Amino acid sequence: MFVKTLSVVISVIAFAGCSSFSEWTLREGQHPQRFEKQITQTVGAKFLLYLPKSFTAESKPWPLIVFLHGSGERGDDLEKVKLHGPPKLMENQEEFPFIVVSPQCPEDSRWSVEILHALLNEVIDRLPIDTDRVYLTGLSMGGFGTWNFALAYPNRFAAIAPICGGGTLDGICRLKNIPVWAFHGAKDEVVKVVESERMIEALKRCGGEAQLTVYPGVGHDSWSETYANHELYKWFLEHKRKPTQGK
Repeated sequence: MFVKTLSVVISVIAFAGCSSFSEWTLREGQHPQRFEKQITQTVGAKFLLYLPKSFTAESKPWPLIVFLHGSGERGDDLEKVKLHGPPKLMENQEEFPFIVVSPQCPEDSRWSVEILHALLNEVIDRLPIDTDRVYLTGLSMGGFGTWNFALAYPNRFAAIAPICGGGTLDGICRLKNIPVWAFHGAKDEVVKVVESERMIEALKRCGGEAQLTVYPGVGHDSWSETYANHELYKWFLEHKRKPTQGK
């Protein structure tokens, strides 16, 4: 288990159409102006870090799974993150062919793509990660977070697997180069299956490689069967980030 505070630098610009912002127009009347100032924001994240038994700091680069939990696991107790998904499996898994990072979302918050991106950068800086084999998955709130994170940073991931999630269709075609395998329960009353259906259908219209597995008779818990399925992890490893995605 690692806990780290991450620092990111944000450039804030207020723009009012002025061609030069080195000087302000100081004369009678109303005139367009501009200012630019750099500020520093400190962001933090608690997370679980799984390293395979054969891991060494000098080993060849490893594939990485980033897992985003659901709303019930929010808070500051990392034990809650182990209730579902890969962290639950890792408790009894001596060997697994991935490094796994499982951050925890604070209480009464939603997943922040800026914090997640800062965490991903930190993990890549500190560990031998194969940046062409970074995979993203999450359940429920984390399923929404998976869609949002990938939409914000589509060049970072080789494949994503959102479970009982959904998201905005704005910019969905940015994901056309990322293989997507979504999962949902047909009887889900918390997040309706239509949420996954609309995302996958829109992505297919963009020419994306997208598929949806719907479990008949299953409610909101479509993640237990999904994460217990070895085919998901085999599917991850079949994909590398496409050269057209950039860095």
